[in-house]
Amino acid sequence: MSSMPLNSTSNNAALEILQQIFGYDAFRDQQQSIIDSAIAGEDVLVLMPTGGGKSLCFQIPALARAGVGVVISPLIALMQDQVDALAQLGLNARFLNSTLSFQQVLEIEQELQQGLVDFLYIAPERLTQQRTFDLLKGIQISIFAIDEAHCVSQWGHDFRKDYLSVTLLHEHFPTVPRIALTATADSRTKQEIIARLQLQQAKQFVSSFDRPNIQYTITQKSSPKKQLLNFIQSKHANDSGIVYCLSRKRVEEFAQYLNDQGLNALPYHAGLPAQMRQTHQSRFLREEGIIMVATIAFGMGIDKPDVRFVCHIDLPKSIESYYQETGRAGRDGLPSNAWLIYGLQDVVFLQQMLAQSEGQESFKRAEQNKLNAMLALCESVDCRRINILNYFDEAVEGGSAHNCKNCDNCLVPVKTWDASVAAQKALSTVYRSEQRFGATHLIDILMGSNNQKIKQFHHDKLSTYGIGSDLNSGTWKSVFRQLVIKGFLRVDHEQYGALKLTDSCRPVLKGQQTIMLRQDSIEKVKGKTSSKKAMQLKNIDPEDLKLWAKLKQTRKRIADELNVPAFVVFSDATLLDMMDVHPTSHAEMLKVSGVGENKLERFGDVFIEVFLDDLE
Repeated sequence: MSSMPLNSTSNNAALEILQQIFGYDAFRDQQQSIIDSAIAGEDVLVLMPTGGGKSLCFQIPALARAGVGVVISPLIALMQDQVDALAQLGLNARFLNSTLSFQQVLEIEQELQQGLVDFLYIAPERLTQQRTFDLLKGIQISIFAIDEAHCVSQWGHDFRKDYLSVTLLHEHFPTVPRIALTATADSRTKQEIIARLQLQQAKQFVSSFDRPNIQYTITQKSSPKKQLLNFIQSKHANDSGIVYCLSRKRVEEFAQYLNDQGLNALPYHAGLPAQMRQTHQSRFLREEGIIMVATIAFGMGIDKPDVRFVCHIDLPKSIESYYQETGRAGRDGLPSNAWLIYGLQDVVFLQQMLAQSEGQESFKRAEQNKLNAMLALCESVDCRRINILNYFDEAVEGGSAHNCKNCDNCLVPVKTWDASVAAQKALSTVYRSEQRFGATHLIDILMGSNNQKIKQFHHDKLSTYGIGSDLNSGTWKSVFRQLVIKGFLRVDHEQYGALKLTDSCRPVLKGQQTIMLRQDSIEKVKGKTSSKKAMQLKNIDPEDLKLWAKLKQTRKRIADELNVPAFVVFSDATLLDMMDVHPTSHAEMLKVSGVGENKLERFGDVFIEVFLDDLE
């Protein structure tokens, strides 16, 4: 299909494209206004959460305007899947990157020059090549879409030097409208995107950052591998998910552990061979029930809608990172989980990384502020969702009293306790042991341990020795963690993580300040969830499970024949809507959300046959 030219009724043209090609009845939220602005030739900046429908915001204007839509995409590995998805809609999409042979490049360039291409995906580094500029200058371009626009910001969490070349677009193609899109950007990052991409005159659209289908849970780290296994088995048996770890070593350890427990887990980090990373990513996208255990090297641009959970085994560096990574769950709008465990060691490790950074002091201060905000989110006793939205300057009615009914703090209200005496004991122990030791040894002193290290330093002679035996070690870990996060203690990275007093601890030591701390809850291990219960989480009645399985089998067979991920044929959300509609004709099938005319023609009869068989 070649792009349909702009006409005087752009609203009707956009809606017609939405319904006939993409199979949706109506636009969501701000999509209509964004699309109208882009069709009219205006520059646009879009901040919209993952799963909010960003792709349609540039795909529809590209089709409504004459010419090819050029998409700047950060990851070569994902271009093929994006092109495949558009092909299933009857659109002609191509990409130009280093994976192509010279002959393939020539063929694509010829198609572009003949006006046969609807979308062209290119990596940012290719923009600096003269051949690319000559090609783009010689064809009609409908729109430039700059995906993952936060990569242009040095203050963002995914800065990519190659993205700086995107600034050339405005200089060399001043009449072509640009639409820059990102799922996460605080005010500082947003301003840098505007400055670097020269979007001062662009219309700005900031959608709500709320993802109500995601349930946020943040809990304390005790036995990470067992905690993770319990979470997956109890809530997401047979589901696809992502597990994030901070180091490559931990990625491989956790992937191996999950495999040893009978789960289907794959490792992904920058230290693995490129071919292995590509194979693992392809399997994750195309197969069901795969768990990807990865560093943050994995995930940007992942367009898999049925990721049911995202786990963090280690503390993210910022709320931006956490929000974007958790946003890879539940893109289809179905219930999903974001689960994070953390401890004092995570805080020490991240602060140590920051201290050893070679960045300028202004950069370090900014990163420390972001880490502090992340820690505040973890320790908060209020709604997690409200904390996240407030961070992105989105006000919510009710403020801290708001109850989202879909995060751990709202589902089970947090208890606090007066830890003033415990804090005095902890701070006194730090002082009397000369501020030279980490939390583990300090807890041993407080609990009256008789190990070799205690004897070596004669710490059994300290006045604080054994005065904390009324609390268990887990509670003391919680006390020290919260004292660090609240700023009463700091970590000395030059002394192997020794805890030192800060000036703000004086009123606490003197009994002049009350300290209320979060009472950590202990996760209860639950039994493995059956596949039947897992299906009920997706609002499928038990009597419909057989039909659901048949629809998924049919989808997988078609996807395997086309060599594309199953969700490219139809998403889970579309299959669920199909079960509600129960279509037995083409007219009824077109009522299903996500079924456009091209997919009806290609796949409609096969799925209609499933429902006709179900009636017999």
